[in-house]
Amino acid sequence: MALRREPHVLVVGGSDSSGGAGIARDIETISSIGVRTCLAVTALTVQTHEAVMEIHPSQPDLVANQMRAALQANTVAAIKIGMLATAEIVVAVAAVLRENPQVPAVLDPVLASTSGRALLDARAIAAMKRDLMPLCRLVTPNLIELALLVGLEPAVDEDGAVWRGQELLVAGMQALLIKGGHAAGPRSTDILLRLDQEPIRFDMPRLAVSIRGTGCMLASAIAAHLAKARSLEGSVREGKLFVFEKLQKAASAFANTCTTIRGSLN
Repeated sequence: MALRREPHVLVVGGSDSSGGAGIARDIETISSIGVRTCLAVTALTVQTHEAVMEIHPSQPDLVANQMRAALQANTVAAIKIGMLATAEIVVAVAAVLRENPQVPAVLDPVLASTSGRALLDARAIAAMKRDLMPLCRLVTPNLIELALLVGLEPAVDEDGAVWRGQELLVAGMQALLIKGGHAAGPRSTDILLRLDQEPIRFDMPRLAVSIRGTGCMLASAIAAHLAKARSLEGSVREGKLFVFEKLQKAASAFANTCTTIRGSLN
């Protein structure tokens, strides 16, 4: 079948019943870039845009078998990994990556929800650092996730973020994209780190708007562009631009809504 020969991104992650993040956001993002998706569901969740009420992890063997079936059925050109829920699922996903070293994987290390609920415990984080992260072409922590991964307080400036990232690279990671969305200031800067290479900065104006799922969106957009055979740097650049344009549209829609409300009140 022709569809099987088209490049796919294998999305590995949890559901989000609100549709704001998780595999729903991943599929939406990758499809909008013109790449097909296939799935391995790691957990079912019950959540709104404000809170996560329930998490039901999949069995590790089920996750691994979903991945293997997707890889067998399609031409998988990249893998995007999000919520993993348990240490056992982390190990199962890592096993499948070791079986398919030719497929680049992008890991968004989802350690907590936007509302603050922990999504991985300390044992699972240790397994992620030991077994999974070294196998991934790129890992995309924000400043809070980066701090949890290195066991330190969040960085207060770019130098601190780069130093923390270098600690992970020395421990065996291939590449890190440190996201600056949680920083302050008029610019939002993401930093691409690779061992023995100078950091590359991707800089955009910081917009006065926030939407859920931007971490999912960025990692998915990068994976989609890797699936289209772009370089890592090019994929990150395109992914950053994709998220910025989505935020721009959200800011514009919010401004228009406020103008309409003010007009009706006047």
